[in-house]
Amino acid sequence: SVPVLLDFYADWDEACRGMHPVLRDVASALGDKARVIKIDVEKNQDLAEALRIKGLPTLVIYKSGDMKWRQSGELDANTIIGRIQEFV
Repeated sequence: SVPVLLDFYADWDEACRGMHPVLRDVASALGDKARVIKIDVEKNQDLAEALRIKGLPTLVIYKSGDMKWRQSGELDANTIIGRIQEFV
């Protein structure tokens, strides 16, 4: 019932590494209103292929099993928090 933010990343990607502290801030700010889940595309290749993840990082918001939003590239914490709050 709460929105879930999936972060598709790879450890070797500099932009993905730069998003780690941003996503920690997002998770802290939202508390139990949403979940943030990091998914390593190297370890979850089938899922990444199924969702057609091409660029990294890719952020996806799901709620009640439906994809609500998706974007590739770096974003700041406030933008991500605002996007998630649309679905809280």
